[in-house]
Amino acid sequence: MSKSITKLVIAVVVIALAAYISLFGCNIQLFGWHIDYPSALDEENGIRQGLDLVGGSVITYEAQTETATDSEMESVKNVLRKRLDALGYSEATVSRQGDKKVRVEIPSIQNPEEAVQTLGQTAKLNFRDADGNVVLEGTDVKSAVAAFGQTDETSGDHHYVQLQLADSGVEKFHQATQAASTAGEGKNYIAILLDETVISQPTVKTPINQSTCIISGGFTDASETRELATLINSGNLPFSIQDVELRSVGPTLGEKALETSLLAAGIGILLILLFMIAVYRLPGLMADIALLAYIAIVASIMSWFRINLSLPGIAGIILSVGMAVDANVIIFARMKEELALGKTIRTSIDSGFNRAFVAILDGNITTLIAAAVLYYFGTGPIQGFAITLAIGTVVSLFSAVVITKFLLRQMVGLKLNNPSLYGVKRRDDRA
Repeated sequence: MSKSITKLVIAVVVIALAAYISLFGCNIQLFGWHIDYPSALDEENGIRQGLDLVGGSVITYEAQTETATDSEMESVKNVLRKRLDALGYSEATVSRQGDKKVRVEIPSIQNPEEAVQTLGQTAKLNFRDADGNVVLEGTDVKSAVAAFGQTDETSGDHHYVQLQLADSGVEKFHQATQAASTAGEGKNYIAILLDETVISQPTVKTPINQSTCIISGGFTDASETRELATLINSGNLPFSIQDVELRSVGPTLGEKALETSLLAAGIGILLILLFMIAVYRLPGLMADIALLAYIAIVASIMSWFRINLSLPGIAGIILSVGMAVDANVIIFARMKEELALGKTIRTSIDSGFNRAFVAILDGNITTLIAAAVLYYFGTGPIQGFAITLAIGTVVSLFSAVVITKFLLRQMVGLKLNNPSLYGVKRRDDRA
C-alpha cells in the first residue's frame, strides 16, 4: 500500500510540475545547474502565434508574364514557401489567388515593406559565363545544400555548397564548364546571379558532366555556405514576380478572439473535469490528472517545435481534448460493466482497458487520416488545424491508455475497492 501511495504522489507531483513548467516556464539555479525552460506562452521562444492572433503583413505577388500555367504558379508558390522556411517563418502561409497571383501572410512583421525585404528577392536566378551569356536558368537547378567535408583526396575538410542539377541543366552546364575551363585567366568562371546581382562567382577548373557539382573555396564558416544555398534555392522561379499589394493586419481582432477562445476553452475544460468526477468518481479524478499531463505534453511539443498556433489551431486542440476525455469515457463505461457483473476492481480495470483499446485506436486512426487529408489538401489555417488535431490525437491516446491506466492501478494498491467509488451502485469488497 505504501508503494502505491508513493507512486501516486510522485506521479501527481510530476504531472502538476510538468504542466506548470510547460505553461509558465522556469528559471532555476540548483547545485551549480542552471535550468532555463521557456514558457509555452513566451512570444520569443514559446508557441508561435499566427497572423490572426498577432497581426503581421500580407503581400500579394503577381507573375510578370503573359500566361502562367498551373505548374509554373505552383513552382512560384513552392519557392516562396522555401524562402520563408529558410528564413525561419514556418508559421507564414502561402496561397494562390486567381491565375497569376500568390498571397503571402507573415505574422509579427507589421511593416509590409520590411516583410518584402525579409522575404528576399523576387526575380529569377541564372548562371552566366564571363561574356554575360545565360548558361543555366533557375529551373535547371533542383537544389543547393550547404555541407562540410572533404571534396577531393588532396585537400582537408572545408565548407562547400553542393548543387543538384535538373536533367534539363546537365548538358547545358557541361558545355558551359567545358568552355569556361579552357578560357584564359579572368574568364574561367561562371557567375551566379539573383535579380541581376552576383551572389557567387566560382572558378571552373574542369568540365562537369554530371548532375551534381560543388562550389568550394573562400568560405570561412557554415553561415556563408548556408546563405548561398538559401539564395540559390530561393531563386528558382520560372519567371519574375512583383509585389502588387502590401498591407498590414492589426492584431486587435486576433487578441480579442484569443481571449474569448481561451476563456471558452477554460470553461469547457472545467466543465469536463467536473463531469468526469461527478459521473465516474475516482476514475474520473484520475482522468482529470491525466488531462493535466496531456496539456503539458501538447504545450511542450508545440513550444519545442515552434508550431504555428492560429485560431483554427486552438479549435484543433480543444477538439482533441474532447477526444482525450472520450477515450476515458469508453474505458470507464467498460469498467462499470465489468464491476456490475461482480468482477473485482483489478480485473475490471484491466478488462475495461483491454476491451476498449481497439475502439479507441480505430477512432484515433480515422481522426489522424482526416487530419492528414486536411493537411495535404489544405492551406494556411486549415493546415494549422490539422497539425494541432494530429498532435492532440496522438497525445490523447497516450494519456488515456498509459497515464490513466497507471494511476488507476495505484488505486487498487490503495485497497480502494468500494464499487461506488467507481460510479457503480453495488457494494463488493473483493479485490
